[in-house]
Amino acid sequence: MSGSSQERNLFTPIQLGPYELRNRLVMAPMTRSRAGEGNAVTELTVQYYAQRASAGLIVTEGTQVSAQGVGYTHTPGIHTAEQGAAWRRVTDAVHAEGGRIFAQLWHVGRVSHPSFHGGALPVAPSAVGFEGQVLTYAGMQPYVAPRALETDEVAGVVAHFAAAAQRAYDAGFDGVELHGANGYLIDEFLRDGSNLRTDRYGGSVENRARFLLEVTAAVAEVWGGDRVGVRVSPRNPGNGMSDSDPAATFAYAADALNRFGLAYLHVLEPLAGPMAVPGERVTPALRAAFRGPLIANGGYTAESGNAAIAGGEADLVAYGAAFLANPDLPNRFRQGAPLNPPDRATFYGGDARGYTDYPTLEELAAR
Repeated sequence: MSGSSQERNLFTPIQLGPYELRNRLVMAPMTRSRAGEGNAVTELTVQYYAQRASAGLIVTEGTQVSAQGVGYTHTPGIHTAEQGAAWRRVTDAVHAEGGRIFAQLWHVGRVSHPSFHGGALPVAPSAVGFEGQVLTYAGMQPYVAPRALETDEVAGVVAHFAAAAQRAYDAGFDGVELHGANGYLIDEFLRDGSNLRTDRYGGSVENRARFLLEVTAAVAEVWGGDRVGVRVSPRNPGNGMSDSDPAATFAYAADALNRFGLAYLHVLEPLAGPMAVPGERVTPALRAAFRGPLIANGGYTAESGNAAIAGGEADLVAYGAAFLANPDLPNRFRQGAPLNPPDRATFYGGDARGYTDYPTLEELAAR
């Protein structure tokens, strides 16, 4: 890592695996629900990511590793040739702007509905449901209790992640991030509120972390560990999630991930905002356990992001809604310029409005 801790800030370059990033601002993965036919990204998506290529690193929206991993309308996949070809246009456009981009590999697990799977139940580590509704192509529907994966099925799901990692490689991405956060399949295996298994994937923290480690190993076989990141959200209660000891669970997982020499660990534990959870933060325990770069995410401003990096709490900081609404966020932070406010009504679904029409400082000055 470049420079002493006193010198580091959001604009200090950093070595991330084989790449020197020009700054430490990461565009966080954000579902935008604008995929087209066959769950392939569109030319509008190409424009969206290219506009934000001044980030040190872009992490794409969650991208399904298989048809079984789908749980939302109009979300992109990376498990067909057509989907891979569409993503290639994105990576080419980001690289033409001098950016770096990782694909986030995603299996939603129980956060789905039978209508996405020809009437079959969603899969999960255990047949444990949760309250809430999901938007399907037929409108809002209540979540249903999932089907527990059989022990001998798990290897097939790991293989889906590996195949998606290969498609991401072929599509020109710079690396991949495993979505182990927010109540989706990897997270469901990790946390004991959703994992009630009694086989080698359940019970002890070692067993609950096994699926994450098997997926990481399979994906690192494709990419090399130094181009693979993992995202976790130790205390996020969304999608019905809980764990009896998140600090112990996730510190174990962070330490176990050291064997792969990963590009980074990405920790979502908001400082502020609607997702912030009261109680003792887990990020410091993960910082102590994980020997590679750590990305902090959740409610950071330019000031708190700089402070987190200068204080050694994180090496990079990911920004979500701020990047969504400000394609030139690094430039705005550098200048101390005002930010465009995000339009939450256009976060999910729709067209260019609230997607590719947020102005840069340069565009505002030209008006």
